[in-house]
Amino acid sequence: MKKYCAALAAAVVLVVPGFPVGQMQIASVEASYHFANYLGAPPIHIFRSAQKSPSGLTPLEIKHIYNLPLTGGASSTIALVEAYSAPTLESDLGVFDDTYSLAPCTVKNKCLEIHSMGSGVAANGGWALETTLDVEWAHAIAPQAKILVVQAKTQSGANLLAALDYAAARSDVDAISISWGGPEFPEETSLDGHFLSASGAAFFASSGDHGAGTSWPAASPNVVAVGGTSLELLPSGSLVSESAWAGSGGGVSAYEPEPDYQRAYNIPKASGHRAIPDVAYNANPRSGYAVYKSNGATKNGWYVVGGTSAGAPQWAAIYAIGRSATLPVMYGDKASSGTLQYFRDIASGANGTCKYYCDARKRYDYVTGLGTPLTVHF
Repeated sequence: MKKYCAALAAAVVLVVPGFPVGQMQIASVEASYHFANYLGAPPIHIFRSAQKSPSGLTPLEIKHIYNLPLTGGASSTIALVEAYSAPTLESDLGVFDDTYSLAPCTVKNKCLEIHSMGSGVAANGGWALETTLDVEWAHAIAPQAKILVVQAKTQSGANLLAALDYAAARSDVDAISISWGGPEFPEETSLDGHFLSASGAAFFASSGDHGAGTSWPAASPNVVAVGGTSLELLPSGSLVSESAWAGSGGGVSAYEPEPDYQRAYNIPKASGHRAIPDVAYNANPRSGYAVYKSNGATKNGWYVVGGTSAGAPQWAAIYAIGRSATLPVMYGDKASSGTLQYFRDIASGANGTCKYYCDARKRYDYVTGLGTPLTVHF
């Protein structure tokens, strides 16, 4: 995480041909940064850690907020591409499932599969918490789906892509979640093929947690980029309002051209480049998710966590249930007269001071994309 933040802090403005001067801040990248230097980082934030009892959002609350079914995902497999190992993952999931009366998901009953990309993959505390968040909440949203956890050897770009390729090659995988990201780099367009699956799996990636600015792989036109929102809730858990989260990544890609589905929607001020994000989901750690994680005898307990990394696995679970949350379909729905059947249009909040590119507004915006889900059927 420190290296990712340092890379962003060291960013310089890249002049993209055809971009007016006022738009240049949305295409900031590090001048000498290349894929060989890439280190993926999970955009996760801890609001509360190691409590004896759970707090934060529950599965029932988030399903009510987003109009999601209580069950679903049968005959689907959700692949979660992570780095390093999470030694207590299965037992932690068991505690989570027992607490929220979810169907057990274990290696023995073949609901959970953990595949390491090599022997002796090391553990890493930060990544283990990310993996636990992803598994527990993908299972919470689609409790009948199978969960495949693919553990890369390290967080290097090459190792993460190797893990991604394994997931994409599996014919049983329907949705692939990527809860990590890093700065864009010049070679990224040559890697877009990694986000295609012979079986037609859909890819979902978090857009980043540092506010205005783009990240990869969310910038790939073959990936559903998931931005972040903030929920204001009553003590009962009922929704009062939803606005753009200040940490949500977004902007215009420095390298990726505008894909056909966005061109047909006619996104303002994209200037022929890929606009990010595509959709959004609750990400503010203050309205974060309950996650059970054991880290040793003195640190076992319930965390409240947030970040756009929480949205990617839950959108992947939405796809696993409805099988229709694809980029062309969702942009077509948003452009239709019935858009409010599919999305909550987030029209307030901001992720920076870059005016148009940092402000949420009606229809598409560069903070929350098309909006947050109101269905699993698009």
